[in-house]
Amino acid sequence: QVQLVESGGGLVQAGDSLRLSCAASGRTFSRYAMGWFRQAPGKERELVAATNWMGGSTYYANAVKGRFTIFRDNHDNALYLQMNSLKPEDTAVYYCAAADRVTITTTLSSYDYWGQGTQVTVSS
Repeated sequence: QVQLVESGGGLVQAGDSLRLSCAASGRTFSRYAMGWFRQAPGKERELVAATNWMGGSTYYANAVKGRFTIFRDNHDNALYLQMNSLKPEDTAVYYCAAADRVTITTTLSSYDYWGQGTQVTVSS
């Protein structure tokens, strides 16, 4: 299995940028497709972005397309989410997740391992 630890969250103003990081340990990181999810208070957890094992295939939710970028470094066992032009509606706890497959997946139930989450708060 793989252990995931997110970092990089914080309190920012609308229009600012943040980069979230997810450090992976355990089994070979490159065997996993990866995703970033978020959950706002009172809302369901939703997929923000996903990538395949190499990072060559990516998916973005419509709400973040053009503003967020997911990328990974298999050598350093890390996943990142670059978030630009942040909006108050991006406020949520952000989770890193790993799916035990190499191809990209957008289905929440496909993800087998989760980090503890990192809070992102965007003020207007």
